[in-house]
Amino acid sequence: MAEDAREYTDHQAGHGQSPYHGVPANALPLTAREDRQWATLAHFGGILGCIPALLIYLIFKDRGPFTAQESKEALNFTLPPTIAAVLANVLVFVPVVGNLFAVLATLIWIALACYSVAAGIHVNRGQPYRYDYNLRWIK
Repeated sequence: MAEDAREYTDHQAGHGQSPYHGVPANALPLTAREDRQWATLAHFGGILGCIPALLIYLIFKDRGPFTAQESKEALNFTLPPTIAAVLANVLVFVPVVGNLFAVLATLIWIALACYSVAAGIHVNRGQPYRYDYNLRWIK
């Protein structure tokens, strides 16, 4: 106990380094393999909606050009259907027409999953992918 207090006091006085070190602000660039891997995961993440593509874009956009390009493409494609599916899931609770919104939400998810898997397979081969129907809100 006294040793812990001494370490804390030494650290406060500037004599020692903290046992906890932060992550460097400038992370290393991705290798070509990692770049392709994260770009692929951004597209495959479309099965879960827009959140995986958003996280990959925010975390890796400055570390790999292919990941930045493909995660932005995946995010632009998955954002509108995700919003529509969430809205349809909320409208499921409307009496009489709720079942129609449940079917609509399911169809949106199936279409999103199919397009995302097709894009992920294409990108995993190292080729960029452009969705045919994409609003490209994020430039």
